Amino acid sequence: MTSPAQLLDTARALLTRSDPHTAGLWPRAAALLARQALEESLDAFWRTKGLSLDTCPTRPQLICLRGYLKDDHLAGQAEQLWGALSRACHHHPYELAPTVGELEGWMENVQKLHSLLADTPRSM
Repeated sequence: MTSPAQLLDTARALLTRSDPHTAGLWPRAAALLARQALEESLDAFWRTKGLSLDTCPTRPQLICLRGYLKDDHLAGQAEQLWGALSRACHHHPYELAPTVGELEGWMENVQKLHSLLADTPRSM
């Protein structure tokens, strides 16, 4: 299993190696890796809580996150971030791929969320 930090490092590397011949592909690949890092962070969070929610799809995990974090705003941000990354992973007609700036911001937020989830005490 690849760690969230490794996934984010790989996603960031894609941002520095953009190729005009693959325009539209590398931003979506970077978004996919960032989303996977977020999902791995959530899975690890549930395992530390002793809950088997890591086997559930991500959307129900995000809904349950509100009940386990003391910060509703943070849980809402996680849901919003996952939604933005999910939309960015897929090609939609007449929609541009995410920009480097958008991807860097999302990756920074995934990193912050990962750190906060990892630092959350085992029992709440």
